[in-house]
Amino acid sequence: MTSAPVAVSPLLQPITLGPLTLPNRVVMASMHVGLEDRHDDLPQLAAFYAERARGGVGLIVTGGLGVVPEGAVTLGGGMLASAEDARAHRVVTDAVHAAGGRILAQLLHAGRYAPSPDLVSASAVRAPISRHTPREMTTADIERTVSAFARAATLALEAGYDGVEIMASEGYLLNQFLAPATNRRADEYGGDAERRRRFPVAVVAAVREALGERGVLSVRTSAADLVPDGQTRAEIADTARAFEAAGADVLMTGIGWHESRVPTIVTSVPRAAFLAASADLTAAVDIPVIASNRLTTPAEAEEALTSGAAALVGLARPLLADPDWMAAISDPRARTLTPCIACNQACLDHVFTGAKVSCLMNPRAGRETEPEYAAPVPVALGRRRRIAVVGAGPAGLTAAERAARFGHEVTLFDRHAEPGGQFRLARRIPGKEEFGPALEHLAARAAAAGVTLVTGEEVSAQALLTDDGQPGYDEVLLTTGVRPRPIALSGTGGPGAPAVHAYDDVVLGHVDVGPRVAVIGAGGVGVDVAEALA
Repeated sequence: MTSAPVAVSPLLQPITLGPLTLPNRVVMASMHVGLEDRHDDLPQLAAFYAERARGGVGLIVTGGLGVVPEGAVTLGGGMLASAEDARAHRVVTDAVHAAGGRILAQLLHAGRYAPSPDLVSASAVRAPISRHTPREMTTADIERTVSAFARAATLALEAGYDGVEIMASEGYLLNQFLAPATNRRADEYGGDAERRRRFPVAVVAAVREALGERGVLSVRTSAADLVPDGQTRAEIADTARAFEAAGADVLMTGIGWHESRVPTIVTSVPRAAFLAASADLTAAVDIPVIASNRLTTPAEAEEALTSGAAALVGLARPLLADPDWMAAISDPRARTLTPCIACNQACLDHVFTGAKVSCLMNPRAGRETEPEYAAPVPVALGRRRRIAVVGAGPAGLTAAERAARFGHEVTLFDRHAEPGGQFRLARRIPGKEEFGPALEHLAARAAAAGVTLVTGEEVSAQALLTDDGQPGYDEVLLTTGVRPRPIALSGTGGPGAPAVHAYDDVVLGHVDVGPRVAVIGAGGVGVDVAEALA
C-alpha cells in the first residue's frame, strides 16, 4: 500500500514575472528601514536583506529610493539618481544574490509627504500629516520627473537589481495625481480619471522602456485609498489595467494612505482583512497580483492564493519578526514561527521618528552586523555556568532562552503563576490580543532551549543561596521590569469614598472598579486601561 503524496503548499510553487522565475510565491514587500539613506549604511542593509534571502523568500523589494531630491522620503534620504548611487548599491545586490535571492529597487517620489520645504504635488493641497504646503507641479516638472524615474530604473540595473517597483500607492506622488482629493488640476494631468492617470502611466511606460526585457517591473498600486474623495473602485480597476498596458509585469497591492483614519496594519485590524481588495485587482488584470497587509502566518498567506485573491503574497513586518518565516510553511508546529504582533513599536514608530527599524519580537532585525546580536555559539564545557533569571516577562524569557542557547544551565523565576510580565496585561486590551500568541511563543522558545521555569514564588536573595550561604548561581540576571506607581489621594479609601487601584489589578480583573472611573495618566498604559474599561 503506497502512502498518499504530501500536498505542496501553493506558496512554494514557482512563478515567472517578466524575465525572472521565482522559486516561490512569497515576496518581502517594501519597508523603509532607515538603512537606505546613507551609503555607509548600505553594508548593514545588505546583511539585513541577505538574511531574508537565505531564509528563502522568492523576491525582496527594497525600501523606497528617491528619484529626485525633493521627492526623497526623508531629508537627505536614499536615492538612485547617480552612477555613484548605483555603485554603492552593488553591496546590497551582491549580498542578496550570493544568498540565492532576487531583489527589486523600489523607486519613490514622496510628493506632498516629503519632509523638505521644497515639496511638490499634483496640486497645492497640504497633507494633514505635513507641516508644509506643496507647490503644484508644472508640466516641465512632470516631464523631468518621468525622466528621473526612467534614469533611476537604468541605474537600478547597473546596480545589479533584478528590476524595480514603482510606488504608486499609499498617498505618495503618483497616488496624489490619481485621487481627486489631491489632484485639482484643470490641465491635461487633471480632471477626469483618464487625465489624472496620465502622469503615473507615463512613468510606468518610461520605466518599462528603460528596463527593456532585462528587468522585472512591479507597480505598487492602490487597491483602496481609504481617504475622502479618493479613487473609486472602478477607477482603481481602470488604473490597474492602464499600468498593465504600460508594461507592468506584476502589481503589488497597496492599502490606504498614511493620513487615512482607517487603520490598515495595527493589531486591531483583522488578519487578511483586505483580501477582497486584492481580489478586485486580480479580476481587473491578466498579470499577477501580490496581496499585502495583515498576512501574518502561512495559513493566511495560503488562503490568499487558494481563494484566488492573488498570485503571490507580500510580507514586510512578519519578515522583520522572523527572517526564517518560510520554514514555517512546511512545519506544522506553529510555535516555531516568531510572530509579528502588528504592534508597530520598533518598526513604523521608528520610521516616523527617523530612527532605524527593528522589531519588538526580534531585536536582531536591522542589527545583523552587530556582534552582540550574533547567533549564540555554545560555550566550552568548562565555561558552562549556572544562571538565575528573576522575572519571566518578555525580557526574562528572552534572556533565559539566549543564555540556554549558549549552553548554560538556566533557571527562570517569576512570582506570578504564569510568565509574561506586561504582556500578560497587554493581551487583555481590546485590539492587542496578539500579545497572547507572542507570549506563548516566547515561553515555548525558552522551554525548547532547556530553561527551567519556576513560577508562583517570590524569589529573595536568600533563596538564591545554597544551604551554607554560598551563591547557588554563578550569575543572577534581574529582569523584573516595572510595577505600577502607588498614588495616595486625599479623600479616597474610606467608607463610601472612591477606591484607588493599580492598573494591573484592574486589567487582570482582581478588583471591581464600579460604573464611574477616573484614570490618572494618559500615556500608553492609561489609554489602554481606559479602552479596556470602556
